[in-house]
This record gives sequence, C-alpha cells and structure tokens, in this order.
Amino acid sequence: MSTLRYSALLCCTVIFATVKAEKVEIAKIQDRVFQLIVNGKPFEAKGVGGTNNLDILKDLGGNCIRTWGVDDLEKEINGRPLLDYAHSLGLKVALGIWIEHERHGFDYKNPQNIKTQREHVRETVRKYRNHPALLAWGLGNEMEGPASDGSNVYIWEELNELAKIVKEEDTDHPVMTVIAGIGGKKVENIKAYYPEIDILGVNAYGGASSVSAGLRAAGWNKPYMLTEFGPLGHWEVAKAPWGAPIEPHNQNKAADYYVTHQRTIKEAEGICLGTFAFYWDFKQEMTETWYGMFLKTGERLGSVDAMSYAWTGSFPKNRAPKMRALESPAYLNYVKPGSRHLATVKVIDPDGDPLEYRWIVIAETSDSKIGGDPEKAPTEYPELTKDCSGPEITFTAPNQSGPYRLFVFVKDTANGAATANFPFYVR
Repeated sequence: MSTLRYSALLCCTVIFATVKAEKVEIAKIQDRVFQLIVNGKPFEAKGVGGTNNLDILKDLGGNCIRTWGVDDLEKEINGRPLLDYAHSLGLKVALGIWIEHERHGFDYKNPQNIKTQREHVRETVRKYRNHPALLAWGLGNEMEGPASDGSNVYIWEELNELAKIVKEEDTDHPVMTVIAGIGGKKVENIKAYYPEIDILGVNAYGGASSVSAGLRAAGWNKPYMLTEFGPLGHWEVAKAPWGAPIEPHNQNKAADYYVTHQRTIKEAEGICLGTFAFYWDFKQEMTETWYGMFLKTGERLGSVDAMSYAWTGSFPKNRAPKMRALESPAYLNYVKPGSRHLATVKVIDPDGDPLEYRWIVIAETSDSKIGGDPEKAPTEYPELTKDCSGPEITFTAPNQSGPYRLFVFVKDTANGAATANFPFYVR
C-alpha cells in the first residue's frame, strides 16, 4: 500500500548551507549480514511514515521518518522547512522521490515522460544531497502497482537508470526503492534488472513478519527495510455479509504494531536495517481511523504507545485509553430505516484519567481507492447520535438504505484516545 501521490518539483529554499551532510553507508559484515552506518556509527531505523508529530516521535524513541515526495518538504514546522526541523530534533529522513505510476497515466514507453522524470530525480538529488538530516533516497513507492506481480521489467530497468543518476550526484547516501509486498516476480526481477538498488523497501501488513523469510527464500542478498506496517489491511480482514471490511479495534492494532516490529527486528537481524510504522498522523483510507496512529483532532492512539515500548522498552508517562469492547445488536446486522439501537463500549484508562465519549454514524466510504490514493471523507450523521456522550447510548439508524458504520471516540485528559467502529446496513 502506498500513501498520497506527490510529483511536483519543489521551489522553496532550504536553509542548511552551513551544516555538512553526514555520510551513510551499508557495511556488509558477512553474507546476508548488514549494518547501516551513519557517520561511522551503527544506526537502526526506528521510524514512521509521516511528517507530523515529530516532537512526539523524538520524545518516544523514534529516530527517523520516511517521506514520499518532494511536496512533503514544502511543509514548514515551527517556521522551519521540514528537513531543518527534523535535523533540529536529531531525526533522520528517508527522503522520498516520487516515481510515477502507470495507473495514474504515466507512460514508461514515452521518451518525453522518461526524460522529464529523470530530470526531476537529478534536480531533487542536487537540491538535498548535502542536508544533514538525509538518511537515504527513497526512489519510488509501489510504482509497480499495488496489485502487480512485478513482471513489468521495463519499470525495474528504468529504476536502475534513475538509481545511476542518484549515484552520479550523491555517493554518500544509499538508494532504496519501496515495493508492495514481495509476491510474484518482484524480487526475481529486481535482482535481474535493478542491480543499482542498495536497500529494498517493503510495504507489508498481515504478512509483514514473514518478509525476511520470504526474501531469504527468494535469494535476496542485500538488506531491506520494512517501510510500511501496522494493522491488518482492509483487504486482509473478515467482512460483513454485504462486503464491508471489519476494522480491528485500536487495541488490537497496537498489538500488531508491537509484534510486527519486534519479530521483524529479531528474526531479520542482519538483513533488516529498520522499520517505519504507518501512519504517524491521520489518514482517510477505507475509514478515518484504519491506518492513522493519531485522530484527526490530534490525539494519539494506543499504537503510538506500542511503538514507544517497541523502541525503548518503556511506555509514555501517560498511557492512551485501552479499548476492550464495542457491542451492539446492530453489529454486522441489517436494520430498518429510522430504527433505534443500543450500543455500549468498554474502555479503561491505565492512569485513571477522566474519559470523554463521542459517538457518530458515518456512511461507508463510496470513494475507496487502491494503493493509498487520496479518498474523499464519507458523509457524517451527527444528528443520529445527538446527546450521546457516555459509554452506553441509543443511536438512530439513517432513513436511507445503504451501508454505514457507528464510530466511538474515547479521549482522556492527556491527549490520548481510543476508537472503534462496526458496520451495519440499513434496508
């Protein structure tokens, strides 16, 4: 799965001329045993995908972020460009260079398209190669297509040419390309047609913990990074009778984040250079809560606490609430228009903080995309849960037939939150 599409050239000024870039190398200790070295010191990526909440990332033990394209770098935080702000916190950046996708209309057989993209890559590297926050070049994200088996050889051949351009301009930072899982002929064809790659980035969810074993079985002899991981993907879970995917409660998601990171680092020691949890912010994708580690109102979820524990062995001083259960007779059921239904939620707060409850009915998304492309937020119906503010409510089903979800958001007084939802169908 990929995230938002970025392709525009950046024109803003980055202020780092007085600071020297740091050299990043990959040390090969023995066969299939590697170590990332930053300025002569070992570095394990404890990272996230996203550009917000970086102060929280630093405080909780993270050390790097991953971006997808130069548009990310236009963002200013506290009056500083993103790279400068990251550097001020001591964070490294796997700097993404967006490589175009055929599903977005890019033609890899068109010489002008190829020329323009190559110029973009060269310009980007020249602009940022000396920034001290730079960890690696992220040359493309799932450009083979999220459902592809990787058999389009010409894409890997072109990536090899682009990697050569990167290395012509910068010999101090490795090149990483990110793919959607390792199925089909991806690894085989990258080995054959993309020898200039230094690090293979892999986005994986339900199968994330088995990536290292799969790469070894495929004969991959270079390091990799787990560049996206988190809860089960919406394509990997059980579904309601009408096809709506059932989203795990955020407490189950937190466990997935922790277990995936720990198993990956332990079982892939020597081949995996680090991980990037997805997504260190809010993102509408299938639902508004499926992949985001924060709510759109800014509160952190249990997955953030889980990553703190994975990185440091310690939870934050104040823990987010824990979701135990969301129950209702309407859960995964067909209901009548305008009917009334009971719903209850069970949440505990490890610190005993007071809890605030918010319930809302939201239509099932009608703008579901593939590969993480931007989606429109579905319609909300706050009037159907009016005056519902405790752990037990009675909500009203919409009058119009169709699929919906009931969401509950539970917030404490220390910027922590828990959330859950379930699908129901009005007919």
